[in-house]
Amino acid sequence: MTEKKQTAKIKRQKRGIDSGVNTAKKKQHAKIKVTLTKSIINTSESHRATVRGLGLRRLYHSVELEDTPAVRGMINKVGYLLKCEV
Repeated sequence: MTEKKQTAKIKRQKRGIDSGVNTAKKKQHAKIKVTLTKSIINTSESHRATVRGLGLRRLYHSVELEDTPAVRGMINKVGYLLKCEV
């Protein structure tokens, strides 16, 4: 390696970019278990898309999601189709 590339690599390692280990601390969110309890037949297209966005594929399918404002909004939108557990 040339000296210029080597110093650039050292700088990236010091910032945690090239180290191979993610040094950024992520905030831990609680988990919510969401289950699809009612069919999406005869619901609006946006509600069907929201259910798919939550990762639910079929009736009584459950997924665990991070408790974020975006997920809470999606659950609020199609809450009449879901059962939620904390």
